[in-house]
Amino acid sequence: MRDGQQSQIATRMPTSDMLPILETMDQAGYHSLEMWGGATFDSCLRFLNEDPWERLRLIRKEVKQTKLQMLLRGQNLLGYKNYADDAVRDFVEKSVKNGIDIIRVFDALNDTRNLNTAVTAAKEAGGHCQTAISYTTSTIHTVDYFVSLAKEMAEIGADSICIKDMAGVLTPNTGYELVSRIKDAVDLPLEVHTHATSGISEMTYLKAAEAGADIIDTAISSFAGGTSQPATESLAVALGDMGFDTGLEMDKVAEIAEYFNPIRDRFREEGILNPKVKDTEPKTLIYQVPGGMLSNLLSQLTEQGLQDKYEEVLAEVPKVRADLGFPPLVTPLSQMVGTQALMNVISKERYKLVPSEIKDYVRGLYGRPPVEISEAIKSAIIGEEEVVTVRPADLIGPQMPTFRKEIGEYAKTEEDVLLYALFPKQGKDFLGRREDRFYDIPLQTIDVNLELP
Repeated sequence: MRDGQQSQIATRMPTSDMLPILETMDQAGYHSLEMWGGATFDSCLRFLNEDPWERLRLIRKEVKQTKLQMLLRGQNLLGYKNYADDAVRDFVEKSVKNGIDIIRVFDALNDTRNLNTAVTAAKEAGGHCQTAISYTTSTIHTVDYFVSLAKEMAEIGADSICIKDMAGVLTPNTGYELVSRIKDAVDLPLEVHTHATSGISEMTYLKAAEAGADIIDTAISSFAGGTSQPATESLAVALGDMGFDTGLEMDKVAEIAEYFNPIRDRFREEGILNPKVKDTEPKTLIYQVPGGMLSNLLSQLTEQGLQDKYEEVLAEVPKVRADLGFPPLVTPLSQMVGTQALMNVISKERYKLVPSEIKDYVRGLYGRPPVEISEAIKSAIIGEEEVVTVRPADLIGPQMPTFRKEIGEYAKTEEDVLLYALFPKQGKDFLGRREDRFYDIPLQTIDVNLELP
């Protein structure tokens, strides 16, 4: 209900498709159901004309036994920029109040300063806060680096830790070593999350289970494979054969797949489920680039008639990433690095054209890069400007009073205000249409008939 459909149908599944099967899902024996956060909030507003808070409340009403889980981008919440601490605290508190049990919090740069407020807020609200390591590969992203990061996350108050391999590049042996080392170093439950993009995810999961991982992320077969997670049913059978007790009720799991199969077929017939998202893409392992980023790059180049530059841009991506201090290629950094690589190739001069987001990143406004950026690259991108070294959110004053004032005409609840805070245009339009039936109707299209005496 979150990553499976986000990875394969761009999070276009309406709540009405979820509600009829929730009772069965609640009885299947899952550790948790990830059903909120990530891109679900944005898609509810932008494409489905749904209130994401209402989705959460409806699902919570039906799911009485299983924990509900969400994905949160740390200080970015569900958007692409840093928010003030008051907005983060308010959003986390309302998420738990409306039904979330587990909040998985990650930062695109693994800068734990960007996790602190969300971790504290989740625990104060009575939720379980799972901090996620954004897994990636580079010369500095060693097993030692990630073990040290896991210790740091435990120190800031994590209730559990997740190895979040968004690109599907965690190999089986490295996965075994990483899980073993983290379990030895940190006395917290450990979850492993990977994607099937590169074709090695099942092997990685089996080795992670052998090494002592407590939980793994899977998707029901209807929306599994390719850019999504491996299939729940297949992993359950394989793990059972290895002597693990998953606790799953396999008849219920089969019923869930039977329910979602025709929904998958409907999205396929409508053209929303592109067959390519079911493909295996080993180039992910070669270029260390997430599968979704590969397809986005190809799409951008094709639109501009530059598809012949595909390999050249791909080769530029790791160079840009190295220049920028090896950021993990996860939202929003994956989009930013890909765009910069594209601009370097098109302009035929590296860093001649630089997006404002990359400039802000080099200024330190996203957080601390894994490796310090060289003076030469800084100079090429931002000249002699000073680089921010404090936590970026320290530069942002309280925001909620302003948000409340701006949307006061249409907001009935604090949840409404937060909806607007995260997505101002889409949020205002949604709330405006809800409160005023003439909100977005141009004046000249309204026919007024007056009967004169």
